[in-house]
Amino acid sequence: MNANNIESPILDITHYMSNVGSNARDASRAIGRASTAQKNKALITMADRIAEQSELLKKANALDLTAGKEKGLDAALLDRLELTDDRIHSMAEGLRQIAALPDPIGVISNLAYRPSGIQVGKMRVPLGVIGIIYESRPNVTADAAGLCLKSGNAVILRGGSEAIHSNQAIALCIKHGLEVAGLPADVVQVIETTDRAAVGELLRLKDSVDVIIPRGGKSLIERISNESEVPVIKHLDGICHVYIDDDADKQKALDVAFNSKTQRYGTCNTMETLLVADAVASNILPELAKMYVEKGVELRACEKTQSLLKGNNIEVISAVEDDWSTEYLAPILSIKIVQNIDDAISHINQYSSQHTESIVTENYTKSRQFLREVDSSSVMVNASTRFADGFEYGLGAEIGISTDKLHARGPVGLEGLTSQKYIVLGDGQVRQ
Repeated sequence: MNANNIESPILDITHYMSNVGSNARDASRAIGRASTAQKNKALITMADRIAEQSELLKKANALDLTAGKEKGLDAALLDRLELTDDRIHSMAEGLRQIAALPDPIGVISNLAYRPSGIQVGKMRVPLGVIGIIYESRPNVTADAAGLCLKSGNAVILRGGSEAIHSNQAIALCIKHGLEVAGLPADVVQVIETTDRAAVGELLRLKDSVDVIIPRGGKSLIERISNESEVPVIKHLDGICHVYIDDDADKQKALDVAFNSKTQRYGTCNTMETLLVADAVASNILPELAKMYVEKGVELRACEKTQSLLKGNNIEVISAVEDDWSTEYLAPILSIKIVQNIDDAISHINQYSSQHTESIVTENYTKSRQFLREVDSSSVMVNASTRFADGFEYGLGAEIGISTDKLHARGPVGLEGLTSQKYIVLGDGQVRQ
């Protein structure tokens, strides 16, 4: 492995990407019929190789960090770009965890006899070829490769230009694992050019690529959603809500609302708007607001909330219309007092990005109403929105979170990277 490997110029991007797509389609047939043992061997070998090549991975990463500093990347972006010992260990461990997960491919469900004597069921199958476009974090290269491999898919990975050396170094570890397991190298292809035209070409490979998954900022995802000729699994925003009902347990309300906002600020499942039933606002909001202020959270509130909190000497800013539809990804929270659960659900369904919403209540009927009527990919009762995560849901790992309704919704794990086909088992039956 050469950590100083510098990208070679590719003169004909269209031809290059066409070949990548064609090779991926051919490789998808091989990985689609690979055994579980063969896929797991590749994953474990990749993990071992990443651990063994830790120092070389850090050398390659240092080239990206140096270039990033010269380009003026901010501290947050540089942090996401950096490969530390812990992050390299986590990459390897993540691949081992994927290997330990049940293989979804070939699983047959709902097999039942029909009056004709045939048996009809469904079999889980790979999607085929997945294109993943992502920014900054080089660990996504290993995570995405592992998930796509285990789910029987070929994958085309296009990382950010700022991580080119890191991604190519990780790609060599991945190729080693594929080779040892006897799988084609083209099962996982990491694009070798930083030319932005490669993204546009990938989005047009509708004959070779079955689905595109973008991971990154809103501008990247919007561009891909607007330009892609290939189906996209995506979410643009994480405008998540917690509603504190008038039948809420106060301590649960304080714990869930505080954790949903402050456990981490920059994640898509962080609460951005807090809704509180009018009947309990005076009992809960002043104490909860003080907790936020002590944590350094800026509060933006409706008029009724402002009046209540200012009467308790708590500093608050007037919320404007845009606040209800803003993903802050920062220590900023919008707060609104609502009349009841119907008012809360109406607000959520108007302003939510259909990511994650939670109700805090001891009322069974209201919790069922909230679960039924809120139209988001994750809906919770008495739990922090921060649980909306593939690992926390028991998926083992996730490729991202989808707020679409087709074909996957919520955290996308191995099963979300597959489809189903009907299978029919007969014994010579003919239709009358």
